[in-house]
Amino acid sequence: MTILDFLSQNLGTILVLILLTAVVAAVVFKMIKDKRSGKSGCGCGCSECPMSQSCGKQNSKNK
Repeated sequence: MTILDFLSQNLGTILVLILLTAVVAAVVFKMIKDKRSGKSGCGCGCSECPMSQSCGKQNSKNK
């Protein structure tokens, strides 16, 4: 079996793997970017959050 046979038999699986890897990488990149810019992890503001005292920038200042 040559590499071309392997690729032709598994082309669908390989394409799905590449697509899923790209999506996961984009999500992780966005999470890291948001964390560095100080955005909250849940996507909403901290003013209404009952745990607002123990997360985000406030927690970093207390350490």
